[in-house]
Amino acid sequence: MGETRGFAFYALAAFFVLFVLFLYGPIVTIGILSFQGPKGGLTFPMNGVSLHWFYQLFQQQAVGDIWGSFRRSFTLGLMVMVVTVVVSVMSGLAFRHRFKGSAFLFYLAVASLVIPSILVSLGVGLIFNILGIDVHWMTSGFGSQLTWTLPFGLLIMFAVFNRFDKTYEEAARDLGASPWQTVRHVVLPIIGPSLIGVALFGFTLSYDEFARTLLTAGSYNTLPLEIFGMTTNVTSPVLYALGTLTTVFSLTIILVFLGIVFIAGRRRVARGSDAGKGLV
Repeated sequence: MGETRGFAFYALAAFFVLFVLFLYGPIVTIGILSFQGPKGGLTFPMNGVSLHWFYQLFQQQAVGDIWGSFRRSFTLGLMVMVVTVVVSVMSGLAFRHRFKGSAFLFYLAVASLVIPSILVSLGVGLIFNILGIDVHWMTSGFGSQLTWTLPFGLLIMFAVFNRFDKTYEEAARDLGASPWQTVRHVVLPIIGPSLIGVALFGFTLSYDEFARTLLTAGSYNTLPLEIFGMTTNVTSPVLYALGTLTTVFSLTIILVFLGIVFIAGRRRVARGSDAGKGLV
């Protein structure tokens, strides 16, 4: 029995190591190759070690609009993040009370998760063309990305409100708080970390989205589309340097959001301690 358990443990450990290598190996490989010397290529072995290709990102590029596409992706990510948080919270509050057609609306809202992304992009682009509206990353691209981020936000908020303790709201109402005051001073502070999670989902899913933006971005590419276009005509490690920087940027955004959650939690604990001391 002991030998069987030992074998199972090592087998699971080996599987986990292979999974991690499969998941992060390509990212690490691109990161390493991006630090090649000026004469470096796209494959191993490396030809020198330098920051040359990172400097090249800030020089005039013969092809591609790297920083313009980055600004568009960043702006679009912020737009999607704000709308995703607001709509998800409002929907979560609405679905706390059963109403006629709620089940149908729920399945309709999450249906886009099972539809191939390229079909969503094609459908949104066709609708805008039929209506005579210009296909643009701030309009059709924005709408197509919401079909991807909103279902995730809704599912998170539904899970949050399903385990939300309603006695806090009842206590606030007993103390004379209005419905808006209850939401603002009781509900929102309690679900604050979840809201940050929804915001993080909305921004990162939008920032990295390719398929749903492919046919809805119009004449101006977002960063994923620009990187895809560069793969067809860029044959230097500058492409790897760009991938490394975008990965670092995404990780930085995640760390910022985690830091906000940590600081908010510490402040909540501090306020609770101060309130307890006041009662004593």
